[in-house]
Amino acid sequence: MGKPNAGNHTAVSDFFLLGLSEQREEQSLLFGVFLGMYLVTMLGNLLIILAISSDPHLHTPMYFFLANLSFTDACFISASVPKMLANIHRQSQTISYPGCLTQLYFLLMFGGLDNCLLAVMAYDRYVAICQPLHYSTTMSPHLCALMLGLCWVLTNCPALVHTLLLTRVAFCAQVAIPHFYCDPSVLLKLACSDTRVNELVIIAMGMLFLAVPLTLIVVSYARISRAVLSISSSRGRWKAFSTCGSHLTVVLLFYGSLMGVYLAPPSAHSEERESRAAVLYMVIIPMMNPFIYSLRNRDMKEAVGKLFGSGRIFFLPGL
Repeated sequence: MGKPNAGNHTAVSDFFLLGLSEQREEQSLLFGVFLGMYLVTMLGNLLIILAISSDPHLHTPMYFFLANLSFTDACFISASVPKMLANIHRQSQTISYPGCLTQLYFLLMFGGLDNCLLAVMAYDRYVAICQPLHYSTTMSPHLCALMLGLCWVLTNCPALVHTLLLTRVAFCAQVAIPHFYCDPSVLLKLACSDTRVNELVIIAMGMLFLAVPLTLIVVSYARISRAVLSISSSRGRWKAFSTCGSHLTVVLLFYGSLMGVYLAPPSAHSEERESRAAVLYMVIIPMMNPFIYSLRNRDMKEAVGKLFGSGRIFFLPGL
């Protein structure tokens, strides 16, 4: 989409994040709710990481990737919510131009890394269920580290390229973003210069961050389903499929929220719909992931319990 009009170009020093609501009476409620969700997310993911690192029984490929997913979720939510809370506390809507680009880079990188890790975890479950005798040799520590490093490279490079390309974009005088974070698609709509290269990069990133990981996940679970259905006993089928139940739940929530919004028919309230979806996959799902993986996993529950000595999560002696 070319934007040849050069008359309205201006040196932008700040953007305005309009947030989820401009009603002053709702700001205190939003601050309390999002502060609570942020603290729960950080605590939950920290517990997952500590539980996995402290329990030798969990030093396996599945839990190695789960610990990295928890770290990624904590970083993903930290890229947007603290700034939103700071703006509400200061009764301000501004974010600096460098701050916006920095936030955009980390959102793209950790959002892409989330997708990549979910795909790698699906492959791990495929090997564990379909090739159990070769699992320890196939999912070697060297391969796990290599796949993790590849995920970081594949997500960092496109995010960095897209962010650097945005530094070449000239923006118009109106720089209000109707979200609580710097949305790349909205930033391009605010541009007064040619953004065709940026839009091509966004399409390429969408293929890399969404289509490719989702395809790998679908293929992995198709083969897992075929292997599970070939097991003669119902107990054996349940035991095999239960090992990937938590991961499948997270995948359905994450991709379901994205598809439910961006593949839905356009409506008059598309900005509100996109804001609600952003809250779901940027805040609520990272908060829910530790509960999904711990409540549905006996090993994780036991490991979290061991962190506190008596097998209980809270510091409440005598209970």
